Amino acid sequence: MTDIGIAPATQTPASIDQGTFWRTLGSRVTGMTIVTADSDEGPTGFLGLSAAHVAADPATMLVSIDRKTSALAGVLSRGHFAVNFLDSAAGHVATAFGGKSGLSGAARFVDGEWTTLVTGAPVYRQALGVFDCMVEEVVQHASVSIVIGRVVGATSRPDGEPLVFFRGKTIEGLRMPD
Repeated sequence: MTDIGIAPATQTPASIDQGTFWRTLGSRVTGMTIVTADSDEGPTGFLGLSAAHVAADPATMLVSIDRKTSALAGVLSRGHFAVNFLDSAAGHVATAFGGKSGLSGAARFVDGEWTTLVTGAPVYRQALGVFDCMVEEVVQHASVSIVIGRVVGATSRPDGEPLVFFRGKTIEGLRMPD
């Protein structure tokens, strides 16, 4: 193995409080996604702000799912998930899938048109883009499960603006300079 010059930690680093963590993380603009799966009880999903690509070859994505999130059971039992990138007109969909909506399970899917690609995970037809993934690995860390999935299907729209999250607020659309 090649030494890259990183010295091992000699002391335990200090921790920050959760308020500081979330405030600082909120300083980053994040694209809003709905992470969905099919489960024994029907379609399930949640508002996911931590979806990210892992690699292009092979195409893989990861989502970080709080272990208290009911959709985690569907992702793990069926072995698939879809990451739906929301467009600026999907604020109502983001609200339905947010933890404070009071909705759960199939009730979250009443707005919009839904279909599937390869795995059977629900796909939002109006999404800017969708990655349909098969679970390859699950890493347990603190209170979350980090789920890594191989992309087996994808689709994207050539138009539209993103729905983003910044400093605790939803921002509907960011115009990119021409």
